[in-house]
This record gives sequence, structure tokens and C-alpha cells, in this order.
Amino acid sequence: MLPIVAAFIATAILLRLEGRLWICACGKFLIWAGKVCSDENSQQLLDPYSFTHVLHGFMFFWLIVWLAPRLRPAWQLSLAIAAEALWEAFENTNFIIERYRSETAALGYNGDTVVNSFGDIFCCLVGFLIAQRLGFRRSLVVFLVLELILILWIRDSLLLEILMLVFPVDAIKAWQMCR
Repeated sequence: MLPIVAAFIATAILLRLEGRLWICACGKFLIWAGKVCSDENSQQLLDPYSFTHVLHGFMFFWLIVWLAPRLRPAWQLSLAIAAEALWEAFENTNFIIERYRSETAALGYNGDTVVNSFGDIFCCLVGFLIAQRLGFRRSLVVFLVLELILILWIRDSLLLEILMLVFPVDAIKAWQMCR
């Protein structure tokens, strides 16, 4: 438990050092902001992209269990949360924010708030626990179903995010643009 709390604290410090706000610049705190094409996306506790962080938890579970199968489950979870916290800090660097703006449909993206990053880390924790409970095969099915739902719902998903950050495809970017 202590390593997980430490990951949240370290993330808050790093994000504040990067200039990220605690909460939305609009001054409101919401549990859920459901519009992807909104200035509150990545600013409130949870948003549609929170589901991609649940999938991070699945992927971290698979990777950690494969690489460190003898590590106690609590330490596996702590390692996953540390990895997610590092991703949140890296995702909010100017380099990645500019990459999102230039290569994805996230044209107005300014980075996450600290509250949103906390929500993302919590979603990763939930995803890890779900994958742990379901095991590899069943969690793979859930992963693929959730990917499909996200593609149909918000025209984005974890796998599309990775693709667009690493190898942008103009046709996908055009399809994802808000109208």
C-alpha cells in the first residue's frame, strides 16, 4: 500500500513541476466528463479515455506476470502502479503533448490535470485487478471487447493511441477529428 501512495504523491509533485493544474482551469471538479471533444476532456477525474487506462492495467498485469511471475501479487500491483505513474508524468511532458497535438486528433490537448492523472492511475489499478481476477485468456477477450467499444464510441482506443503516437496514419487522424 505504501508504494502505491508514494506513486500518487510523486506523480502529483512531478505534474505540478511540469506546470499541470490540480483541477480544470474552468474551476469545477467533476467525477465524469463524457464529451471527448470538450475542453474538460483530460481535465476532470474520469473521462472516456479513463477506459484506456483500465487497459493499461491489463497490459501491465500481463507483462509483469510474464516477467516476474514469482513476485508477490501486492508487489506486482505496486510495480504496475509505478509504471502507470511514470507514464502519467511522461505523458504530460511538452514533448508528448506536442506529439499528441501534431499527430493525433487531440488538437487542443494541453495535458492532464493532477486530478485526471489520479483518475487514470486508479483506472490502471482497477484494470490490473480485473485482469488478475480473470486471468490471461478471459482478460484478453475483455481487452479486445473494450477496444472495440472505444473505437465505436470515441473513435479511439489504447491500441489506436499507441499507433498514432508511434506511426501516425493520416486517414485515422481525419476519421477521429471532432465535428
